[in-house]
Amino acid sequence: MHARAVAATTTALLGAAALLLPASAARAGAERPTIIAHRGASAYAPENTLAAVDEAAELGISWVENDVQRTKDGELVVLHDDNLKRTTDVEEVFPGRAPWKVKDFTAAEIAHLDAGSWFGPAYAGERVPTLEQFMDRVELHHQKLLLEIKNPDLYPGIEQQTLKVLGNEGWLDPDHLASRLIVQSFSVDSVRSVHELKPAVKTGFLGTPPVADLSWYANFTDQINPSHSSISTDYVASVHELEGPHGGPLEVFTWTVNDADTARLVGRYGVDGIITNNPDVVRDAFPEG
Repeated sequence: MHARAVAATTTALLGAAALLLPASAARAGAERPTIIAHRGASAYAPENTLAAVDEAAELGISWVENDVQRTKDGELVVLHDDNLKRTTDVEEVFPGRAPWKVKDFTAAEIAHLDAGSWFGPAYAGERVPTLEQFMDRVELHHQKLLLEIKNPDLYPGIEQQTLKVLGNEGWLDPDHLASRLIVQSFSVDSVRSVHELKPAVKTGFLGTPPVADLSWYANFTDQINPSHSSISTDYVASVHELEGPHGGPLEVFTWTVNDADTARLVGRYGVDGIITNNPDVVRDAFPEG
């Protein structure tokens, strides 16, 4: 057989084989997963601050993840914990107000706290941003936002309020909705609420539901976003077999992967995105694609 004929036959066989692979296996290795900077580039700057957004931009990372909580006077702020103790100097500034819950402080009080010194002296004076401030910085860098509604049981109605802020900031226009915004939560009720209130918004559920339940989740979420230690090639393939509310296959953004070996492993599983504190390390674990 001539070399050209051999090449043609080989190509045809490989193509046929690809058709027989699960969707996740066909995707694995085909292209670099989306890299999402967890709480900003939080290995390099204090988490959930504007500095962490800036650092992600400096590294060339398009997607930034954050966490949203609500203050005593109803302001949405970007903070992971439901208390201020770990990442601010609240114990020093307000020593008599333990346990220093976010919901027990006004936005003005929180705005005075130092949210950077715990990470390093170079970040002394960094503040806890409001959601508006955080979104403005993401927009400044032309980045994309994976927004997590944190502890929604503590903040009744936070889904509607978050959507209102997103709308006021111009993030519910066709451009952002198509490719620049995802709202996620560990709370099924919260994800469903976002979908019901604003069906055009892409949503993600944080967790690893049983395969038998995935078709139910597909009614209201576009992503299943599990811990990297809880998934396999078969699980990712099962997610990809289902169609989400916006007509495309359900996606998988896995968390929190901070080293190259684990990144390559979940990449072979066929995940669509990797949430990481070290976005440059994870990005560089894959060939450019």
